[in-house]
Amino acid sequence: MSYVFAGIDHVQLAAPEGCEEQARAFYGGVLGWTELEKPEALRHRGGVWFRCGSHEVHIGIQPAFVPALKAHPAFAVRGLQHLKERLSRHSVAVIDDELRLEEGYRRFFASDPFGNRLEFLERIESAE
Repeated sequence: MSYVFAGIDHVQLAAPEGCEEQARAFYGGVLGWTELEKPEALRHRGGVWFRCGSHEVHIGIQPAFVPALKAHPAFAVRGLQHLKERLSRHSVAVIDDELRLEEGYRRFFASDPFGNRLEFLERIESAE
């Protein structure tokens, strides 16, 4: 399974204080992303960094944390069905699973352990 972003070098999500182990379990364990060493300037702060394809995802600490339910990152995936099955095995609910033929993709949403909504999508080949 691989992830592809367009036009950005990193994604930032917020999480509550003390979330690092849960972030590692979800983003590293369930999604299979590689944890990165924190940038030098952020070593004194909480949070976790991951590699997702050629990009970085920063799970930052926000003391007055509110989950990102409306403004959410979208991750383009190769192997969407495999990811869906993997999430299911880890009891992560998949919601709004839909095929959008006119736009040329299939997508679904899932939430991380902190309530941030994540979108996963896969381009589909035309049947022409």
